Amino acid sequence: MSVIKHKEQRVGVFIDAQNIYHSGKNLYHSKVNFGQIVKDAVGDRSLIRASAYVITTEAGDEKAFFDALTKMGIETKTKDLQIFGSGAKKADWDVGLAIDAVKLAPKLDAVILVTGDGDFIPLVEYLQMNQGCQVEVVSFGKSTSAKLREAVDDFFDLDENPQKYLIGNRRIQKQQKNGGQ
Repeated sequence: MSVIKHKEQRVGVFIDAQNIYHSGKNLYHSKVNFGQIVKDAVGDRSLIRASAYVITTEAGDEKAFFDALTKMGIETKTKDLQIFGSGAKKADWDVGLAIDAVKLAPKLDAVILVTGDGDFIPLVEYLQMNQGCQVEVVSFGKSTSAKLREAVDDFFDLDENPQKYLIGNRRIQKQQKNGGQ
């Protein structure tokens, strides 16, 4: 399928914040610039909604991050971190993100998933086959499921220009200053 991107195209962006945050942290020891990701992923198309699926902790340290997302025009959907008796922790928004994408799909021409998680392949296939949506994924290629990349209509690899999508990585900033060396 060829990828179509034009000004009248209605786009929804669904951000698996934990997945992208941890990819940026583990690959580049940096925070992620979600605003720049949404801006470049949407391009000159018509953004209908951008939602980030985030986890709240008991400490509440993430409030500044949530506020920053909201200022960028990204709606935050929050869920409490689950802590089990054994001490195990669970923070998962996959089902919530998928349900929201399915509900909004009839109003969209393109769905952009900001994640590298292969668990979203059934969602991709459903949106393509049953809703007629073009499905794109934006993620760090080094931490993206190969099968997810194969399933989508377009893949935007943040690893191709990581400094543009990261905040606070001195090594990358220094390389950029020195002409990429």
